[in-house]
Amino acid sequence: MDLEEKVVAHEDIYDGAIINVERQTVELPNGEKAHREIVHHSGAVAIMAITAENKMILVRQWRSPIGRTTLEIPAGKLDSRDGDDPKHAAVRELNEEIRLHPSHLERLTGFYSSVGFSDEYMTLYLATDLQPVQSELPRDKGENLNIRAYSLDELKTMVANGEIEDAKTVMAVWRFELIAMKK
Repeated sequence: MDLEEKVVAHEDIYDGAIINVERQTVELPNGEKAHREIVHHSGAVAIMAITAENKMILVRQWRSPIGRTTLEIPAGKLDSRDGDDPKHAAVRELNEEIRLHPSHLERLTGFYSSVGFSDEYMTLYLATDLQPVQSELPRDKGENLNIRAYSLDELKTMVANGEIEDAKTVMAVWRFELIAMKK
């Protein structure tokens, strides 16, 4: 069965600094029309930063959409400084958020964060052999972070008890466990 929807009209609703929103009119495979509101995003990176002590670095920060703090791996959107290079964005985000530079940076996977309404594609990296940066880049305006490293056992407990609810971070914890199992 053909599932493809064909866009027959679109209207730009919002053009912002982080997202753009478009309302599409689509023709369904059965010929009926429907509307879709699509959030367009430039893409993002997330980084599993693992210390020499085999701990993962997380940042606690305020997240306005949910009105509370979250515990997350370092992450951020691709922007004009990155030239569409997610690896460059990962190194930049590590500098901005945790003030470390990786001697080893490896792409682990990529994924869509929420395909029901957004085209945001996030690339997950593993960063190791971390060293203090030589020159600190400025943090995003209003970005206040608490930074701490956690063992795999601590992370698994925090996921199990709901202290970590951020999807990219939950994925990183399970990936960290897979890596540990291979050693």
